[in-house]
Amino acid sequence: MFDYSLNIMGSEWIIIIFVALVLILGTNQLPSAARKLGKAVNEFNRAKNEVQSQMKNVSDSNLDTSEPMETERQKLEMIAKSLGINSKEKSDDELRKIISDKMGPKKTDSSENKI
Repeated sequence: MFDYSLNIMGSEWIIIIFVALVLILGTNQLPSAARKLGKAVNEFNRAKNEVQSQMKNVSDSNLDTSEPMETERQKLEMIAKSLGINSKEKSDDELRKIISDKMGPKKTDSSENKI
């Protein structure tokens, strides 16, 4: 019958949580808990930044294909290098087979198969 709803906004929740932490942990343990929480957040940010820099390095190390390739062999060697395949002492046909095996089967669109 009666609508009892708590109209508590965001900043009020922070105060409620802080008071609850003081009641649960006490004033002696609260600084050490805050210090541990700060270290955990700092470690998380450090790991996040490290992963972001690694991802940036990977994306920056893309092969430069701005110049046209002179031969089919250069194209195969570039693709093999990007896939981590050693292209030395392999024929063009061997490289094509290894590259196609590494890249997997060709994906077909199911809408093309429908009439």
